[in-house]
Amino acid sequence: MTDSQWLIYGANGYTGALVAEEAVRRGHRPVLAGRSADDIHPLADRLGCEARVFGLDDPASIVRGLHDVSLVFHAAGPFALTARSMLDACLIAGVHYLDITGEIPVFEHTFSKDEAARQRGILAASGMGFDTIASDCLIAHVAAQLPDADSLDVGIRAIGHASGGTTKSMLELIGGGGLVRRDGNLVRYRLGKGARTIPFASGPRPAAPIPWGDLSTAYRTTGIPNITTYFVFGRSLLPLLTFAPLAVPLIRLKPLRRLLQSIVGLTVSGPDAHIRRTRHAQLWARVTAPAGRSVQGWLETGEAYQFTVLAGVQAVERVLADPPVGALSPAQVLGADFVLDVPGATRTDALTPG
Repeated sequence: MTDSQWLIYGANGYTGALVAEEAVRRGHRPVLAGRSADDIHPLADRLGCEARVFGLDDPASIVRGLHDVSLVFHAAGPFALTARSMLDACLIAGVHYLDITGEIPVFEHTFSKDEAARQRGILAASGMGFDTIASDCLIAHVAAQLPDADSLDVGIRAIGHASGGTTKSMLELIGGGGLVRRDGNLVRYRLGKGARTIPFASGPRPAAPIPWGDLSTAYRTTGIPNITTYFVFGRSLLPLLTFAPLAVPLIRLKPLRRLLQSIVGLTVSGPDAHIRRTRHAQLWARVTAPAGRSVQGWLETGEAYQFTVLAGVQAVERVLADPPVGALSPAQVLGADFVLDVPGATRTDALTPG
């Protein structure tokens, strides 16, 4: 534990509240912040933490809300609407910034602030939860075994239910259409196209390409220029993929997307404690060199939200104890083996030619 003061923004949300509870369990007393006093104050009173209430529309208010804080753990999604304001305020205030996004535009924006973060002497790191600590650590580990790799495939099977925040972010994802990385560039493709079978450790599973955050972070971590990310869709998210090609033109309309996100906020809740304790997530990564040699590896973690809670607080502790500087990927901040310190995570080190 560190004595440095840190703040959780969006602490009243599904993931933010779980992170706050885990932080207190580990002996921290983070400042709990959000835009709704009715939600933030009861949570802060229950956990014995300071509460701060401010929105993200006024930069000066955000900066004031960050006074005497060393680090912000930003958990208020969808991050496409919130991350830029908070990161800009952190740059002004000289405060380390972490978030738990999986949204590619947010990653790209964060990485664009590398020089500004270095000038301010702070860390800016997006994806510091299941999205994308788990996959980025596995990717870094596998890529190190084949330094001349020029192609990367990643598969994710996160068994469980999506929270309202995740579903809102998925709407942002669909609104952006499909993406892969080719020759170092993000290239559009038809969302829902290109399904394949992924050889997870528990057995093969059908998966479809989606624009997961690793298209941004893995490129930053490894420099591999060709990346495709695949996801096994559970029942709660499958309809979004099934109708994605038809829905993209509609969801790109911002008023409709905001309306759907409002409905999601009122109707969708995250997994209960039993699911978080008993479910697991599986990841697979394969890198391939120009001559055709490939190497693959596997990782199993606890349920995705449970992993986010445990890994997120441990990441905060690591950063506060020894903060790097700049806009970095999770594996650049934490190292490939960090994931092995998270309870419930096991990595298959017997990497085999694929």
